[in-house]
Amino acid sequence: MDEREKLRKFRELDDAFAEALRELESPGSTFDIPTGPPVRSLEAQEQDDEARQQAFEQRLKALMNEYAQPAESVSSLLQTLKSLGRIA
Repeated sequence: MDEREKLRKFRELDDAFAEALRELESPGSTFDIPTGPPVRSLEAQEQDDEARQQAFEQRLKALMNEYAQPAESVSSLLQTLKSLGRIA
């Protein structure tokens, strides 16, 4: 995409954004936009975290089986990546 096309698309986006702001600020606006993050219960967050953890473990085990890698090898790799700052 050349620079002119990028600039044209940026201007279109900027115009659309400006129009949306004008609509929101108009006195007759019927938009009801929440001002904060969605509220979720701690229990729902914990369930999501647990489901995510289980999905990760299943995928990791499948990859270990697919590439015939023992747990010790994967653990060593993760420790190396962590020491290099590649993962938190």
